[in-house]
Amino acid sequence: MGMEKINFRKLITKNGTIVLAGRNDESNESLVAQAGKDEDVFHTKEAGSPFVNIKGEAKIGDTKEAAIFCAKYSRDWKKNKKDVEVHKFFGKDIHKESGMKAGTFSVKKFKVIKIKKVEIEKWQE
Repeated sequence: MGMEKINFRKLITKNGTIVLAGRNDESNESLVAQAGKDEDVFHTKEAGSPFVNIKGEAKIGDTKEAAIFCAKYSRDWKKNKKDVEVHKFFGKDIHKESGMKAGTFSVKKFKVIKIKKVEIEKWQE
């Protein structure tokens, strides 16, 4: 399956780690499909955000950067301009139930990361 056709948002963290993010339902589907079982994946608590995937092993600071990246492009942030709750989980914890629309998944277990409004506002890509 050729990844070059999907136009993911891309972030290179301060550590040089590649982080990919979906742009819409279709690219979120592709993003989740390509995420490794033990790779970190992020999504906001509220619907309408990109799925975000840290490629390979996350280094110190990568998790925070990826969570802010996820929050910044979320509908929750665009609508409310307040703190955003982001969920972090592994690729292996994502499941697609039959009948779920494109870009929608269920997640078994996740960690909650609170991203403060000020962190999103001052974050630079």
